[in-house]
Amino acid sequence: MQSSAVTKEQEGLRGLHVMNEAIAKNAWGIASSIDIYNCTPETIRDAEAIRRFVVELCDLIEMKRFGDTQVVHFGEDEKVAGYSMVQLIETSLISAHFANLTNAVYLDVFSCKPYLPETVQAFAQNFFGGSHSTLNVSLRM
Repeated sequence: MQSSAVTKEQEGLRGLHVMNEAIAKNAWGIASSIDIYNCTPETIRDAEAIRRFVVELCDLIEMKRFGDTQVVHFGEDEKVAGYSMVQLIETSLISAHFANLTNAVYLDVFSCKPYLPETVQAFAQNFFGGSHSTLNVSLRM
């Protein structure tokens, strides 16, 4: 499933469909890949803001963090330079890369506990000030 920014009503309906499908098919988990474009440069270059995002996202989708959020800046090549983030959650993993050159965020959420992917998309796009985003969701069987 792929979508761009959606209304709150559409977000709820699509998200409920994915959650219900995951439950009905007894899926191992839901994997979401969210690409967010034209983000606020100061936010994606701020390790503390990235850590705050993780805490707020986990609270929003009711995921329990396991250990500290790892945020590391690397990349000698300008094309890939930026922060990368990893957060273990009790039901799997949240990770992201923040591309300085393009001011883009590449966020992945995988969890065996059902969640609303569109809620993650809307929250992340708003938090990082993105102009638009794409969402790809798959069920892991």
